[in-house]
Amino acid sequence: MSNSGEKNIFLAFDLGAESGRAMLGELEGHRLKLRELHRFPNRTLYLQNRLHWNIYYLFEEIRNSLRNCRKEGIEIISLGVDTWGVDFGLLDERGNLLSLPYCYRHRSFPAATEKFFKIFPREELYRLTGIQFMPFNSLFQLYCYLEENPGLLGSARKLLFTPDVINYLLTGRQATELTIASTSQLLSPFTRTWIPELLEMIRIPPSILPEINQPGQSLGKISSWLEAEGLPPAEVIQVASHDTASAVAAAPGKGDDWLYISSGTWSLVGVELPQPVVNEASLTANFTNESGLGQTIRFLKNVTGLWLLQQCRKVWAKTRELSYEQLVEMASGAPPFQLFLDPDAPDFLHPENMVVAINDYARKTGQKETEDMATTVRAILESLAFKYRRVVEELSRLTGKKFRTIHLIGGGSRNHLLNQFTAEATGLRVLAGPDEATSAGNILVQAMAAGAIRDRHELREVVRESFEIKEFIPKNPELWSERYQDYLEKTGLG
Repeated sequence: MSNSGEKNIFLAFDLGAESGRAMLGELEGHRLKLRELHRFPNRTLYLQNRLHWNIYYLFEEIRNSLRNCRKEGIEIISLGVDTWGVDFGLLDERGNLLSLPYCYRHRSFPAATEKFFKIFPREELYRLTGIQFMPFNSLFQLYCYLEENPGLLGSARKLLFTPDVINYLLTGRQATELTIASTSQLLSPFTRTWIPELLEMIRIPPSILPEINQPGQSLGKISSWLEAEGLPPAEVIQVASHDTASAVAAAPGKGDDWLYISSGTWSLVGVELPQPVVNEASLTANFTNESGLGQTIRFLKNVTGLWLLQQCRKVWAKTRELSYEQLVEMASGAPPFQLFLDPDAPDFLHPENMVVAINDYARKTGQKETEDMATTVRAILESLAFKYRRVVEELSRLTGKKFRTIHLIGGGSRNHLLNQFTAEATGLRVLAGPDEATSAGNILVQAMAAGAIRDRHELREVVRESFEIKEFIPKNPELWSERYQDYLEKTGLG
């Protein structure tokens, strides 16, 4: 550990589906202080019947953040980039980005996934990769390219995941990192190496797959052309570049009786293990084995998170602009258990109007439609908490572990109502925070690379000493257990 009086300043770029942020982290001794330098919206682009991410816009916002560092006279040791998983860009032989990356919510992916399973058995794919079947996994996206954009794929010489593309634009280095690569369904969870046969089978050259580095690898300084335009000569570190991996690294857990929920647009419910769990039971339950910091496995399940609330808010904003805090406050006074939703139902993947989709779902499942915002918000949060309980029960059964505590981290940990509902529904103690777990994890992996922190255990000590963690205890778990049975029946999850 560095000298207790020494200050180290790092910069994290945490890019999410709804927004991106540049966070400064100042590490002094065992205390980390975070400061938001810049926040910007993230938007998809709908072009020629395809849904894309505007990667150049994101890169420009990153450059703006670095210019702000120079203007404020902030000297950073390094920077790191984390993003969502699975999505990627393709480079040609000259290193040019061939097109904007597809967004994982592109409507063609589910059909491509079903076609893929006609030529390759689901069971065999899971045995090889240990990855949860999601219609937008990178393997299925590539298969979709074969049908929708074969010429583009034919010109591709290298595949880079979203944080890798940003790092490439910053440094000119073409490489990926283990945690983001592990989301692709192209990697073995046992050897942590690519499975080239999966690409060979669909006649895509495995040579497009980049080298895989461990979290904490330096890619060197930013490119000279960026320095020439006035950006600081920062070192670029490949952090745990899947945002969930960075968040889990900063989960302040101790012992082995805790699990985590990384809560945001998605909710990632899981546990940290030394080895993958790949068997018939984990396949049936659709659990995933992704890589984490320190050669760990993040054994988890992806659950649609606050996406439903985010999309409802967009609809309501057309007539009435309300903050998330206002919506949650309204929901706290609404009548309980009026409508039960399965957040992962296909109805909610990417509807044109989420409020309409929720009411359509209510009719389809024989339930009463909601009539106001407060009841709708409460139904979303209650349903999320019940879905968490179902996944926690599966997690306990699959690992043989008994859990006492849930560490609820990420932006969703600011939602006090969801935190309390989660405690009620699961009957477990919920410790909420840090809300900027992803940025904290990103920065502290940079600190490890700089030699300021020894390992992931010391990293978690720093988190525990640096951030306020709020406790939520179940108050009426018996009532919630009774209504949980209604939830399972109405959603068909029983």
